[in-house]
Amino acid sequence: MRLRALLDTDALGLRLLGGEDELDRTVRGVMTTDLRDPSRYLSGGELVLTGLAWRRDASDSEPFVRILASAGVTALAAGEAELGPIPEDLVAACARHRLPLFAVNESVAFATITEHVVRQVSGERAGDLAAVVDRHRRMMTSGPAGGGPDVVLDLLGSDLDLRAWVLSPAGRLIAGSPDAEPGLPSVVCAALAGEHLAAVRTGRRGPYRVAVGGTTYSLFPIRSSGRGTGTAGTTGAPGSRDVRETVLSDWLLAVEADAGDWPAERLDLLEGVTQLISVERDRRDAARTVRRRLAQEVLELVQTGAAPGEIAARLRVAAPVLLPGLGAAPHWQVVVAGVEWDGGEIEGGAVAQALLEEILVDPLSSGPEPSDRIAVAHTGDEAIALVPLPAVSSEHDGSEAGLHADTLLAAVRDPLSAGLDDDGRLTLGVSASVHSAEGLRGALEEARHARRVAAARAGRVCAAGHQELASHVLLLPFVPDDVRRAFTARLLDPLRDYDRRHRAELIPTLEAFLDCDGSWTRCAARLHLHVNTLRYRVGRIEQLTSRDLSRLEDKLDFFLALRMS
Repeated sequence: MRLRALLDTDALGLRLLGGEDELDRTVRGVMTTDLRDPSRYLSGGELVLTGLAWRRDASDSEPFVRILASAGVTALAAGEAELGPIPEDLVAACARHRLPLFAVNESVAFATITEHVVRQVSGERAGDLAAVVDRHRRMMTSGPAGGGPDVVLDLLGSDLDLRAWVLSPAGRLIAGSPDAEPGLPSVVCAALAGEHLAAVRTGRRGPYRVAVGGTTYSLFPIRSSGRGTGTAGTTGAPGSRDVRETVLSDWLLAVEADAGDWPAERLDLLEGVTQLISVERDRRDAARTVRRRLAQEVLELVQTGAAPGEIAARLRVAAPVLLPGLGAAPHWQVVVAGVEWDGGEIEGGAVAQALLEEILVDPLSSGPEPSDRIAVAHTGDEAIALVPLPAVSSEHDGSEAGLHADTLLAAVRDPLSAGLDDDGRLTLGVSASVHSAEGLRGALEEARHARRVAAARAGRVCAAGHQELASHVLLLPFVPDDVRRAFTARLLDPLRDYDRRHRAELIPTLEAFLDCDGSWTRCAARLHLHVNTLRYRVGRIEQLTSRDLSRLEDKLDFFLALRMS
């Protein structure tokens, strides 16, 4: 039953003190307690009734509410019979943890509320409980060992007539046939992933109901159980983790249905489905251990300056694992990624590792196996991917083969930006491809330089490639911020002030003039101006800045100032 139904029942004497936006939560049971820590008796979904005997002073409210929220309690109802009005510190603590809070009128016994909830919940469960238990048992015996998440999704379709898909946080299809009619287009996958990540970051409880393209979906988080190897955020109890440790690595289950009015047993069943798929995620992470170790060993040799012969020997071991059956020796490419959170207290390397293992897979591919050709290691806030490429033909030198930074993040930028919200950044650098062990050290440095270039740009998700390192942009990220500000202010502030006062458009004129290589006729045509008007504006720029735009040095200074501003 819904919290809203409780509030609408006058006989229960409930008065809402906080949590108006959470009244669609489902109540699956009821518990009465005055223990300071009742967590051992909670399983999630309860309406907790309390007479506040546990509260000695204002400092007791925060830990009590935090325990309830971590246990997945649906709401808290506090009685007014013993202590009178509900204390403000309890109201504030419930608001912080998004836990709905009710006051119970002193004339209403807790037993009355308990009997009502039990009667309603039992009535909803009675019809299908045996069938639900049977379905659950079938899924437990034919889960990951019998075909992975696809088997579970097949059962959802055959038993409950539900179409469902498993998606990565970047919107890649993990399970659910892309050939099904009607299928789930990649643009819808990306939109669902973005909605899921945004909901997680705002602290909403799943399932999340969203509408995309006129269709309603319910999104269920699939959280790692922590048994996998190298998974981000596996330390500590799930309720104690910072959401930023896992938000960019956890999968999700998208169901084509509105779960808002589902009975509790169906929600229980879907929760069991997510647990089964979590087991598959752990299995996949365990299978990646060898590839991650290979990447770590190769990169340690590269960074410590090992002999090329030693590095080449490790590459010969890695190649058959990453590209089984490949006859020719592959080319290699290095991709470096970093996830940084405001405050710096959370290391982003493990999250960046999980992201790279998803991002570097062809977004049109499905299933977990295509990523088995990618080896990713991580240290601190940085993840490094060693990507094997099939050997190119002799007419090419390999410089254009492989991954390109400008397209790598195109399909995943929007959903990942939602997960990063306003306090995180993902930056990524891509090297050119190399064909020998001697080239790997340079490729690693090249990818790191490219990531610094990306970090100097605006935006939550930025990438840069090796092609950009041959120009001025290689130098700009290393200019100190105070030098940047002083340099751009000296050259551009007089023009900005003049534009603000006279609407003269000197800055756009300067940009166009430089972009046209100082050609008066081409620039005038681009701006739809008479050449004399253009000459007047350029003269005003020179007058305000004491610079001469016929001199190469002054043109270069203006060019750099515009790029750094």
